[in-house]
Amino acid sequence: MGIERADFQAIRRTADTACRVMPARSAQSAEKSGIFPIVAPVVPSSCPVRALFAGQFGVMKSLRTLSLGALLGATLSFVWTPPGTAQSADTLSTNIQAATPQAFGDQIAAAALERTRHDVHYDSAYVRLAYPGGDVPKDRGVCSDVVVRSLRVVGIDLQKVIHEDMARHFNQYPKIWGATGPDHNIDHRRVPNIERYLTREGKALAVSNRSVDFKPGDIVAWNLRGDAGYLAHIGIVSDVEGPSGALMVVHNIGNGPELEDVLFLWPMTGHYRL
Repeated sequence: MGIERADFQAIRRTADTACRVMPARSAQSAEKSGIFPIVAPVVPSSCPVRALFAGQFGVMKSLRTLSLGALLGATLSFVWTPPGTAQSADTLSTNIQAATPQAFGDQIAAAALERTRHDVHYDSAYVRLAYPGGDVPKDRGVCSDVVVRSLRVVGIDLQKVIHEDMARHFNQYPKIWGATGPDHNIDHRRVPNIERYLTREGKALAVSNRSVDFKPGDIVAWNLRGDAGYLAHIGIVSDVEGPSGALMVVHNIGNGPELEDVLFLWPMTGHYRL
C-alpha cells in the first residue's frame, strides 16, 4: 500500500507545525540540547497507514508480543551490559563480529521491540548524565534514546563511543549547535552525530526505497520536514512486516516508543547496519 502525495504533503505540514510547539518548561533546555520536541503525531488521520491502525491497539500489542516472544525463545542470546562496562569505540567492531550479522540485527530488533513496553514521555530537555552508561530518567526520552537504549542491551554504549570519537575527531562532526567541544551529556542523543559516527565506522548503507534492502536491526534516519526544512528523526527496523509490505519501525515521534509502518513515510537521510 503506497502513501498518496496528498498525504505526504499533509505529513510535512503537520510535522512543521507540531515541531514548533514546545512546552514552556522545556523550551530553554531543548534549545541547549538541540533536540526539539515533537508534541503531536506527524502522521495525519487521513494517512492510510494511520487509518488502518486507528483503534487497533490490541492487535498491535499482540504483534509486538508475538514477535518479541519468538525472538526471545529462538534467537536472542544477548546479556545486558551494566553501566560503565559497555564497549569503547575501539572494540565496537569486535563486539559486532562476535555474532553473525543477521543474528546481531535480530538482537537489536528484539531490544527495540522491548522498548515499546515502556511508558516514555517525549522530553527533549538537556540533562546532565553520568559517564559512561548515563541515561535520562527511564520515563523520559526522544527518538534517539530508543536507539541508545536498544544498543546498550547488546553491549554498545553510544554515549561512550561517540564521545571518544568526538574527543579525537571533533572537527569531523556537525557544527549545528555551536558547540566548541564534545559534551557527553548530549552528543549521543543528537541524530546527526549518531549518523556521522555510524558512517565513520563504515556502517552506512545506500538509502533505498526498496523494502528488500532493509533487515531487522537496521537503523534508519529521516528528515521529517522534507523540502520544507530539516528536522531529524531516527528509529530501528523491526522483524514485523506491515500492511505496506515493508518492515515496521520502532521509534518515538512524540508518543513514546511505538511499532509503526512508517519506513518510507518521510525522506530518508541514512541507513545503517551494525
